[in-house]
Amino acid sequence: MQNARLQEEQVTARRAGVLGMGFVDTSQIQKQLFKDVLSTPELKQLRVVPLTADDHNIHFGITTTTAQQTLNKLRSRFTDQRLTFSIISETGFKEYMLLYDPPKTVEYEDISITEPAAKAETGSIIDHVSQTLEQVRPDDMLAYLVQQAYELKASDIHLENQKDNVRVRYRVDGVLHPVAYISHQKYRLLSSSLASAANVSTQEEQPQTGHISRSYKMATGEEVVINLRVETVPTVYGMDAVMRLFNMRLELLRLENLGLSRQESAVVNEVIQHPTGMVLIVGPTGSGKTTTLYSLINTLNTPERKIITLEDPVEYNMPGVVQIPVTGELEGHDFAERLRAVLRLDPDVVMVGEIRDQDTARTALQGALTGHLVMSTFHAGSAAAALTRMLDMVGINPLFANAMHLVMAQRLVRRLDDKTKQAYQPDENLKSQLKAVIDSLPPHVQKPNLDGLTLYKSGKSSENPFGFSGQLALREQLQMTHGVQQLLRQPPNQITTEMLQAQAVQDGMRTMLHDGALKAIAGLTTIEEVYRVVG
Repeated sequence: MQNARLQEEQVTARRAGVLGMGFVDTSQIQKQLFKDVLSTPELKQLRVVPLTADDHNIHFGITTTTAQQTLNKLRSRFTDQRLTFSIISETGFKEYMLLYDPPKTVEYEDISITEPAAKAETGSIIDHVSQTLEQVRPDDMLAYLVQQAYELKASDIHLENQKDNVRVRYRVDGVLHPVAYISHQKYRLLSSSLASAANVSTQEEQPQTGHISRSYKMATGEEVVINLRVETVPTVYGMDAVMRLFNMRLELLRLENLGLSRQESAVVNEVIQHPTGMVLIVGPTGSGKTTTLYSLINTLNTPERKIITLEDPVEYNMPGVVQIPVTGELEGHDFAERLRAVLRLDPDVVMVGEIRDQDTARTALQGALTGHLVMSTFHAGSAAAALTRMLDMVGINPLFANAMHLVMAQRLVRRLDDKTKQAYQPDENLKSQLKAVIDSLPPHVQKPNLDGLTLYKSGKSSENPFGFSGQLALREQLQMTHGVQQLLRQPPNQITTEMLQAQAVQDGMRTMLHDGALKAIAGLTTIEEVYRVVG
């Protein structure tokens, strides 16, 4: 840096000699401010700075880009003083401007999420955060938003273009909360910084997927680790972006941390110890499928097993696992070819990030039948719906029932805060709804007594205005019982989701609605949360 500055001063001195003007090396002088000579906006506009000034003399520093007519204007303006002009370097001029107009110190206050009903307080918090974002550098904006999202345990950051501004929202415990509004001009800087880091284009007319994994030092000196999956889509008013935060530590990806019941744990442990077969984790976006899948892989990750994954993108780096990133462009037949190549590498366990098409479904099924344990995620509303969709993909295959071992569907609901939750007695209408759910439990499951039933609703406190703390999963585990296998051997056009679910319940499966009702009765969540998520 010192050599570059010295070189700039030497080049500027030579330029001044060519122009026949004096030169001042501002890096070698004590800088003084003369604020009564010209206003700061005038200094910036005219590109001059007073180096010395008294009642009779003013010595101006000018740059090589200062206009000649500016010098004439200054002479006609300061007729009572003798003016002299010397050329200074561009860096020297910028240093003077920083002294005349120092950058404002930005206070990075913590973002807080408040109850929507408290409009005045919520508005002031959003206004404050919005003002903070308008003042900082684009890279600092991204680091600040990510840092605060981690603090609030948010899963996603949404950047949404609107007509007059861009809305910033966090998804916390499955619910979106607005935290700021920024101008379109500021958002253009943020989106450029985001696109550069995620290797996506701000001009692309198609949806894009990117990934950011790096450490960034903010202007405050604080270091923020950014690990995001970035999804962008063009909208009427600009490029919207959703950033999914990956903040799970590898040591937390264990089966015991998934909140499985004793019965659910026994089913999972029994299935994943099999050397072959297919395991599907089913649910909508944001239901914790990836966390569950990685926890299974982490549990199976021993020196005796070879595990290979195909992921888009690789979300958690796992030592001892061969992880292969695939691009979103690799679809259909090409992805199936990549999977077939992986199966030829003699793996014990194969994880496919998501089964999206017919070729991949058939190839994964073949792998499960030929000596591999295949795990994947799948988008479906329930475990039974996932099975019927898979049947549609693979067609008539008498070995399908042999290949499938477990389909586990899940959704996330908000967990009640034990410190603030409030007990209440449900009315007869709600009790009758719950009774219908409880009566439909599998035959062997012990049914809770609904006489004198107590349910819970969320309370609130200054520390927790919503009354919820974290999330818990509602699950259903569809195993390949004898009854389910018999159904799957019928022609696919004769099998319905309702038939499969009814048979699975008869054979012992608790549906997500069953699981949610039991957890609401146990005071872990509200019945409204269960209906909101499961329906």
